[in-house]
Amino acid sequence: MLYIKLFLSSFVTFLILDAIWLGFVAKDFYAKQLSLYLTDDVIWSSALIFYVIFNVGLLILVILPSIEKNSYSTLVVYAIIYGLVTFATYDLTNLATVKEWPLIVSLIDMAWGMFVAFSSASIAFFANKYVF
Repeated sequence: MLYIKLFLSSFVTFLILDAIWLGFVAKDFYAKQLSLYLTDDVIWSSALIFYVIFNVGLLILVILPSIEKNSYSTLVVYAIIYGLVTFATYDLTNLATVKEWPLIVSLIDMAWGMFVAFSSASIAFFANKYVF
């Protein structure tokens, strides 16, 4: 049951932050930079699968090891690395293979990946410490 609570706390945090990021903060940026590539209709099933996979990985590779070590500094380092690796996989692949893919999109997106992984993992870590 604890694993489900930890997963849900990071998952919901990620959804909220990503909705704010994509829906408000960076919406115009992505629309301007990626207008040739964006679809009018988001394929929500694909997005949901990504969110689940990302947060399962976050739980197994970042949150649980940090809780086992009772180390927030471990969480910070692991989360930033995890966010960078996961988002760099997408962004650098696009940079390498998609014609005219903007470098600035990859850089900002990788920074976002580090932030959202860190934030989502932190909420789960502190929920475990003070709520669960």
